[in-house]
This record gives sequence, C-alpha cells and structure tokens, in this order.
Amino acid sequence: MAKELGISISTVSRALNDHFDISTETKDRVKAHAAKVRYVPNAFAKGFRSHKTNIIGVVIPNIEHRFTATLLRGIISTAEQNGYKVIICESMNSDEKQVEQLKTMIEFGVDGVLLSLTKKTKNIDEILDLTQHVPLILFDRISNKVACTQVIIDDEDAAFQAVEHLINTGKKRIAIIKETDESNVSERRYHGYLKALRQHNIEVDESIIMSSEDLSIEEGQRQTKVLLSLQNRPDAIFTIIDLAAVGAIKELKKNKVKIPSEIAVVGFSNSIFCTIIKPNLSSINQPGNRIGETAVNYLIEEIKSEDHLNFKTIEIKTNLIVRKSSFNPKKASKLQSQ
Repeated sequence: MAKELGISISTVSRALNDHFDISTETKDRVKAHAAKVRYVPNAFAKGFRSHKTNIIGVVIPNIEHRFTATLLRGIISTAEQNGYKVIICESMNSDEKQVEQLKTMIEFGVDGVLLSLTKKTKNIDEILDLTQHVPLILFDRISNKVACTQVIIDDEDAAFQAVEHLINTGKKRIAIIKETDESNVSERRYHGYLKALRQHNIEVDESIIMSSEDLSIEEGQRQTKVLLSLQNRPDAIFTIIDLAAVGAIKELKKNKVKIPSEIAVVGFSNSIFCTIIKPNLSSINQPGNRIGETAVNYLIEEIKSEDHLNFKTIEIKTNLIVRKSSFNPKKASKLQSQ
C-alpha cells in the first residue's frame, strides 16, 4: 500500500492507527485504499511488536448450556466495550483438552485467560504454569488450589434459599440429587442444603441424599425412581441442576405423584426447561451475564496493572424464582381458608 500511495510504510501504519501527527486527508486516503485492497491488519504481528494483542482467551467445559450462553454474552459484550476481542474454546469436560487449549491460548499470545474448570480437573500444575505467562481468572467452576481471582455465584447461599423455601411451604423430608464429591460446585450447593436442614432442626437422612457422576434428565428420572421406592418417601426434591429436576418431574408424573402437594421439586440454573416442563419448575436464577461481565472486568484490570494484585473470590448473589413445581398459590389459599 505504501508503494502504491507513494508514502512511507510508517505513514501508512500510523494513518491506519489514527495517529495524531497524520493529517485527516492522508488518513482518509490510506483507509480508502486499504478498503479497496481489502487489507486486514494482523493482530498477532502487531502483538509481537507491542507485546499486547488485545485478545482474551476463554475456555469453558460445555458450550451447549443456556447458562453458558448468558456467561459468554456478558464476557463478549464487556470485552468489546473495552477494546478486546475474544477467542472461545470448549474443553468438553476433558482435562487433557483443557490443558491443550490453555497452551494454544498462550501460543496465540492472548493478553489474559478466563477459565471455567472441567468437573474433575486434576492437572492443576499446568494451570499454575499458565499464571506465570498471563493473568488468569477462574469463573463458575473454580479451585482453591489455584492462586488467582475467582468469580462465582454464592452457591451455598443459593441452595440454602431453595431448601428453606421448601421448608417454609411445609416440607420436612427433603431429598437432594447432586453430583459426586469430586465436584466443587456440587459440594458448595450440598453444604447449603445441609445448612438449611440443620438451621430448621430437620434431621439429615442419608437415604435421601442421592449422588451421580453425571447429572442429566435420564439420571434425574433414575434417582427419583429410587426415592419413590423408599418406604418413607421424601415430600420434596432439590436438584443441583435443572436437568435432573426435569427428570424428577417426569418420573413423578409417570407415577401419578401430585406436584407439589405430595412431592415438590426445585432445580438450579433457571434454564429454558423451567417454563417448558409442566408444572413449571422453581429454580435458582444464575445471573450469567453479570458473572461474565465481572470476570472480564477483573481480568482487564489485571492485564493493565503493573503491580502485584491481591487475588480475591467474588461471590455474586442470586435469587430463587418460585413456580408451580414447589408452590401452588391457589391450593395454598384454599388450605388457609379451611
């Protein structure tokens, strides 16, 4: 372009970057010619010179979830507002793939990384090594073994809200369907469940604490079938993800169990399934947008900072959305009038 326009390469570069010492006339001429020849700047080449690409890497376990979509929406919009582009990779809950993608991010020269860990992340050393190269923020699925800023919802308090709601509607025998103990997220929600029971002097019954490697609609059905086979059935079911709650409702309806009068159900995530399944599912609302925005803002702060920052854990509050799977206002009012 410089040769065709009869100007120096540095003048073309500064014109494309709106440098203050280049005239408006020259800038317009250079940009018009760049558009004509379809010139696209190489972000990586620029990054080699400036040691900055203005690119943020994001690694997530599963891109299909609606919650993940809201997370990414918050990440992308906030990053773009701050002049950053985003590269997204899906680890598919594979520890090996997660490590491979983190290495790729470093090779691409990203300025920082947002990482949501796989369910059973074991290779912490590779993640710790990453923090030696670029700033790292963990979000949603985190680990206390990694020294970095971490952004999550207050899972324990959210689960406490869900279980306390069931207790306040008169339920006394509340089952939980959770993941196995290796899941950090599941454990935090399980602690909230236990806290609610103990605070309301309800005995913890191990027979209605159900655990599974991988929760799904089918697994929710299977676990609910086991609960229904008990001589002393639960009168409510709390699941740590909505998919399992949808499975629970399907199994209860299959067995003609009245929801919520006989057995109430509460899920977690406020996914699209909540208003599709009948009765509509009560669920904890996860503010994905806000989590994504917060994570990006903290990462950009660390990218720009030359000082050593104090790492922190940011817990974002959430709320329970009550629907007919756990509370029927019409039936409640009839009972009160009797």
